[in-house]
Amino acid sequence: MQLKPKRKTVLNHYPAWKYVALVTTIIIMLLSALPSWFGEEAAVFIKHKDNGIAPVTLKHQLDSHSVDIKRIDQKGNSTTVVLQDAADQNKTKGILTEFSNKDDIVTLGMVPAAPSWLLEMGFKPIKLGLDLRGGVQFLLDVDMQQVFRSHADQAADSVKAFARENRIRGLHVHQSNADGFVVNTPSDEAQSAVRQYLREQFPQWDVQGKGDLGLSVSLKEAEKQTLTNLTVQQNLQTMRSRIEELGITEAAVQRQGEHRIRIELPGVQDPAAAKNVIGATASLAFYEVKTSPTPGSMMIPDDKGAPVYVSRKPILSGEHIVDARAGMGEMGTPEVNISLDASGGKMMSDYSAKHIGDPMGTAYSEYSRDSKGNVEQTNTIISIATIQSQLGNRFRITGVGQLEEAQDLALLLRAGSLTAPVTIVEERTIGPSLGAENIQNGFAALALGMGLTLLFMAVWYRKLGWVANLALLINMVMLLGLIALLPGAVLTLPGIAGLVLTIGMAVDTNVLIFERIKEKMREGRSFAQSIDLGFSSAFATILDSNITTLISAATLYAIGNGPIQGFALTLGLGLLTSMFTGIFASRAVINLFWGKDARRDVRV
Repeated sequence: MQLKPKRKTVLNHYPAWKYVALVTTIIIMLLSALPSWFGEEAAVFIKHKDNGIAPVTLKHQLDSHSVDIKRIDQKGNSTTVVLQDAADQNKTKGILTEFSNKDDIVTLGMVPAAPSWLLEMGFKPIKLGLDLRGGVQFLLDVDMQQVFRSHADQAADSVKAFARENRIRGLHVHQSNADGFVVNTPSDEAQSAVRQYLREQFPQWDVQGKGDLGLSVSLKEAEKQTLTNLTVQQNLQTMRSRIEELGITEAAVQRQGEHRIRIELPGVQDPAAAKNVIGATASLAFYEVKTSPTPGSMMIPDDKGAPVYVSRKPILSGEHIVDARAGMGEMGTPEVNISLDASGGKMMSDYSAKHIGDPMGTAYSEYSRDSKGNVEQTNTIISIATIQSQLGNRFRITGVGQLEEAQDLALLLRAGSLTAPVTIVEERTIGPSLGAENIQNGFAALALGMGLTLLFMAVWYRKLGWVANLALLINMVMLLGLIALLPGAVLTLPGIAGLVLTIGMAVDTNVLIFERIKEKMREGRSFAQSIDLGFSSAFATILDSNITTLISAATLYAIGNGPIQGFALTLGLGLLTSMFTGIFASRAVINLFWGKDARRDVRV
């Protein structure tokens, strides 16, 4: 029997496809990192409702106010005015707001300064955090006690109404704490009836006996958590929509902790203007819809601007709404379930009994302050539904479109019902000059750290040190390119600290490998054998150390916020890129130059 010859193992050999994949990845990351090198330019955007204004006319108007511009780009109904000086942004916005049509939307923003061919490929600069760009940051606290109290009052009113309907005399209801109340009943039968009523109508409430004939009623912890999540979610959406009035296209509105909201407004240097918008209030009302203008009616536009005629006096106002939640109906169609307090339920019941088959409109009103501090009101019909049966303190609105639209409607309804006061507990203003100084100092530290590291590696490890230096430069290019590619990734000042730390950790990978190679050389092996064994023996150690640090970075990102997340992001991504360049890129270069070197007296 003839034995097949064993396939000879080739030391330090990479197939061609690995080199192609490596070079392709580096080129893509380099193209992604390049726009960040060019930076960004301050701009003012105009979104025209009709035809845009001619660039020559805009330039003449701005020149008359001594505003220096780089260029004016116009595409369709959008115009972008790129400025020479970022300090002229607010001034330019005011000029263009007065000069443009009243329906045009003028906003502030930044545009990439990179060449057009690079931007057309889909690459964009890294987004900078508030500490690097400058702006205003608010930390708001949502007072949930008002929401819990509102629900407790609604449940208490319902118990009183139940007692009146069932002729239970001597029943008393009084507030016990912020999220509960106590019911004192005249007899055991009355106590049993009230307990049964609460169990059927208010399953989200915990009912406990108190004394001989008393009942202590309080919200369950699970329901408290649900209400908190719904209220904060509603406030998040409301804040995002209000911030659009400031003309900020890159604002960040995020939940922080259980019931706090963090708002970052890059480029805004006037906290008073931001407070006026963030502190606006909203309300809700239901109206009888008219087919045409009649005496005693008024016109309110719908969300598309079409006129809707309604009675001047609302059927019900928003203060009677306790809750609104989106769901799927019996026929599988989206709907919004609304809960009213006792008095609101009676008003809705009386009206709906007499108007079955008639349309009813839901109007959303928002109050805000203009630049002079005057209160402005905006009314919009957000839903028109047909009354199909007599309604009580709980009813549903159908015909609201898709489930996502139903969820949005529920949020708007809760905007007028879940009265959760929002207070600003922290305010920070960072000037653009300080942001620029942070960038300069941060990258100066990065350059210094990289320079010293490159020098050390070149002197200490000689020829292999130059390979490590090449890998380190590739690592930084890949890291910056990866941050620019990831949606939602923001570079902050702690993020730059993460970049500096990544330099040391990236070199760590090469140091471990090179030390293993030196050990194998001292054992008398050839340079090629030492390279092969050095990389394979160091791989497990490198993997273990980096995974433990990755776990720490992931934990920081999950539980942290703002600057902490920025640091965790660059640290985690830096670990991944350093492993890639330290193990694969370094190996690819070493294989090319010394992969077949059989000498045993090479100094490493």
